[in-house]
Amino acid sequence: MTHKAGFVNIIGKPNAGKSTLMNTLVGERLAIVTQKAQTTRHRILGIVNTEEQQIIYSDTPGIFDPAYKLQESMMNSIQSAFQDADVFLVIQEVRDKNLDEELIKKIEETKKPVILVLNKIDLEKQEEVLNNIELWKTKFSNAEIIPASALHHFNIESINNKIKELLPESPAYYDKDSLTDRPLRFFISEIIREKILLQYRKEIPYSVEVVIEEYKEMADLVRIRATIYVERESQRKILIGKDGNAIKGLGIDARKDIEKFIDQKIFLDLSVKVSKDWRDDDNKLKRFGYPIA
Repeated sequence: MTHKAGFVNIIGKPNAGKSTLMNTLVGERLAIVTQKAQTTRHRILGIVNTEEQQIIYSDTPGIFDPAYKLQESMMNSIQSAFQDADVFLVIQEVRDKNLDEELIKKIEETKKPVILVLNKIDLEKQEEVLNNIELWKTKFSNAEIIPASALHHFNIESINNKIKELLPESPAYYDKDSLTDRPLRFFISEIIREKILLQYRKEIPYSVEVVIEEYKEMADLVRIRATIYVERESQRKILIGKDGNAIKGLGIDARKDIEKFIDQKIFLDLSVKVSKDWRDDDNKLKRFGYPIA
């Protein structure tokens, strides 16, 4: 029996629903999801295996013009998605009728098959959805257009079936029991960062990086020690809060999701340190695991 395998690289604007769709397609909550732009910082793989196929989904940061080196690194990870894609999964919010023409041209020049998902159709009238499908046929001539709602799992099977049809014949790239290319510590740090995005306002969530310093399995629980890095002393004080109440609340919320993710009881120790201007420092970005051109 012929085996098919390939990289399905997910591309789109911030908040188009890329991470939600990948989590739905993979069946696991690998990518964190919030309403804030730039939630996704890294390229994350989610791998779906069957006897006949291996689908490697690749979630990428939303496309925007970078203002500092961290954002440049985020855009570098998108560039890598153009190099190894077997299928492009372009996610476009159904109400958004604009997508950079240079991006469309760049995708089309790869000669790889394209699925354009018009996401969040639950927010739009059916007539308008149909009009937008016709509009996108003129803009993205070689794309298979599928209206969907990743949040409500509508038309996900249609996306799945089209992906399986377009995958090239190939042996598996990863072990058949692999779910992702990222280590457990990465997902724990992302859960903590997600809680910061949800609980803090303004610049604070964008100024933090989370590093797991210790992951120690004990007899009845897992001990996790994490450091949250910020750029300013004023940010450190806000994260901790009066009498430590803010970081205590953060720890409680993060602990619940981490326990659910690893299916074990944990003890979570959070600390906050200042790493001045880390978002614009190549050496610090490399230490935190960001690709630098």
